[in-house]
Amino acid sequence: MTQTVTPYRVSGDIDYERLLDDFGADRLRDADQERLGHPLARRDVFYAGRDVERFLNADQRSVVTGRGPSGPMHLGHVLPFYFAKHLQEAFDATVYVPLSDDEKYYAKDQTYRETRDYLRDNLRDVLAVGFDPENTRIIVDTDDADVVYPVASAFAGDITHSQMTATYGDPPNVGLAFYPAVQTAHLLLPQLVEGEHATLVPIAVDQDPHVRVSRDVAAKAKYDVSKPGALLGKFLPSLDGPGKMSSSEGVAIHLDDDPDTVREKITSHAYTGGRATVAEHREKGGIPEEDVPFQYLQAFFEPDDDRLRDIEAAYREGELLSGELKTLAAEKIVAFLREHQSRKASLGSLDEELASYRLTADERERARAAVGL
Repeated sequence: MTQTVTPYRVSGDIDYERLLDDFGADRLRDADQERLGHPLARRDVFYAGRDVERFLNADQRSVVTGRGPSGPMHLGHVLPFYFAKHLQEAFDATVYVPLSDDEKYYAKDQTYRETRDYLRDNLRDVLAVGFDPENTRIIVDTDDADVVYPVASAFAGDITHSQMTATYGDPPNVGLAFYPAVQTAHLLLPQLVEGEHATLVPIAVDQDPHVRVSRDVAAKAKYDVSKPGALLGKFLPSLDGPGKMSSSEGVAIHLDDDPDTVREKITSHAYTGGRATVAEHREKGGIPEEDVPFQYLQAFFEPDDDRLRDIEAAYREGELLSGELKTLAAEKIVAFLREHQSRKASLGSLDEELASYRLTADERERARAAVGL
């Protein structure tokens, strides 16, 4: 089976178990999934990683999860941020959120003006998640170049061209050739600012190359940092079938969709595990593993484990029809989006809102000094 999983291309039927061997990651232990204390971990969406137990046992912790502003955000984009907020609250972890606007300019057919427009809207969605500003730092590559570039330039000397091409393939331009150094700056920045400690990076599996490169840089022991840990997640499927939820491929639910749009998308497009007729469904039951609305409930939108088991059993036994399951999932997602959109609408001007999340002058200086500048 052919599959391609890189930060810039995902294709084929994804074999998540095979990726464990390809990427050199370990399946999460059941005990660690429970300690993480969130449905995304408990229900095997975040299913593998590196050094997760170190993060769980540490006295000082940070979490890094970012966003590339290539369009409006959808559900698949925002769930890692809500997970990071959970880790912030449950483990008193500092959260760093890098926004890679420069990468999207290199990788996408869009102008910097378009990228900046997406950036500003994406930032408002990140702020709507509700992170604690005292314990959160939001970094924008082009706005924080006084930190990002000098740190990346220091790390660039530790990443060989052959290592870069072996990890990412041949880049289409020199911007993407340099970008592994920028991503390493993102992932090691918490330790440059706060000193060596346990860092965890919860990401979809296609972003894992960035973590592997940063771990290689950290292993060279030139700086007072340790290897960041990784928590690798499966893709939330597009509504119309298995695979990665994408803004450009398939049908996605966007964070600004109104309730009627959400219901219409799920009713008209959601791939189900139901049978061809009601009679057959009553007789044979549905297949939850193939049902996209059920997968959405399982991943995030039904937090009660007992309730989820009841829904699965009723669907598998044919008591719950596909249309009823679609309605149930739609209403859960509508409720989630209503709260998210309300927080987003209540935000003031973006510059004022971001002020308390920015790196301080002292933090900027500490980051630069940590790499010898």
